[in-house]
Amino acid sequence: MSNIAVYIIVFSLALSVTLVLTRIALLLGERYNIRSAAGGRRLEPQMTKLGGIALFGGFMVAVLAAQLLPVPRLDPMEVVRLIGLLLGGTVIFIVGLLDDFFEFGAFPQYLGQLAACSVAVIFQIFIETLNNPLSAQQTEPWPYIVTVTLTVFWLGLMMNTTNFLDGLDGLASGVAFIAGTMLFINSAFRVDPPQTSVSLLPLALMGTSLGFLLYNFHPARIFMGGGALFLGYLLGTLSIIGGAKMATILLVMGLPLMDVAWQALNRLRKGRNPFSGDRGHVHFRLVDMGFGQRQIVLVYYCFCAFFGILTLIAASQLFKLIALSVMMALVMIGFVVLSRSRTPIR
Repeated sequence: MSNIAVYIIVFSLALSVTLVLTRIALLLGERYNIRSAAGGRRLEPQMTKLGGIALFGGFMVAVLAAQLLPVPRLDPMEVVRLIGLLLGGTVIFIVGLLDDFFEFGAFPQYLGQLAACSVAVIFQIFIETLNNPLSAQQTEPWPYIVTVTLTVFWLGLMMNTTNFLDGLDGLASGVAFIAGTMLFINSAFRVDPPQTSVSLLPLALMGTSLGFLLYNFHPARIFMGGGALFLGYLLGTLSIIGGAKMATILLVMGLPLMDVAWQALNRLRKGRNPFSGDRGHVHFRLVDMGFGQRQIVLVYYCFCAFFGILTLIAASQLFKLIALSVMMALVMIGFVVLSRSRTPIR
């Protein structure tokens, strides 16, 4: 069986299963009245928020089926890391699903995130080295405590960033599709030798994200709810598995990551919980300024895709560092402009 046939099977399976499960999630949400709260940050009407069921089911089915396909597997630790990915993903999915039902506070969610991160570390999904952009060489392995701390911080950052990003219809699922695409192309076509088996993981994420996006793009019929944490966990772990691809995720997710940091600092400055929700995030501010949801989401897609593509065409780590610096400068200019607008933060 050719690699192209394998790719088609995994992507199609993730897409089709997610489409079916999204329909089921819609019916379950309506039957048991599991809906988003009226008002709040989104300001949209109540809507079913069990999308995490579709995201979890579509990804898991595709990844498990991929293990039965005849592709080369080069990493002796691949099975161990795969188990960690699936177990940790299951933990955070359950936490998110329970939150959809019982509306947890911040502390139980953080405990669930810490549990998922711990599973990842136990099963060898951790950041042990980084590529030095100046020397193009990998750093020496860090002490275990540094590795664990950095990994937990990275995974927690990705989960919370994706959760905050899920503020407009189709925003989080679309950006996840773009990030998955960049990770897939890198693993399947750019590295030598190709990491074919590893590339099937972001490919499954692509199919899952796209299947959900078809129901989640504005005007959305369903929200992902706690599934945003699961999506963030996938992005964080897949950027580590098969060789660190954190530069790719940093460039694709640079805008939402900086948005989270910017808003956290603003909240701390005002004496508020840095992780509390409000409409200070860029996408909410743009809506409050009169821009349409589709306009904002499509601009986000273009911005994230542009800088993601730079990671695929860049031959050197130094070029990626320059691209990251340019992206950060552009985002900071945008933040300053928005902060001077008179749009109130609700």
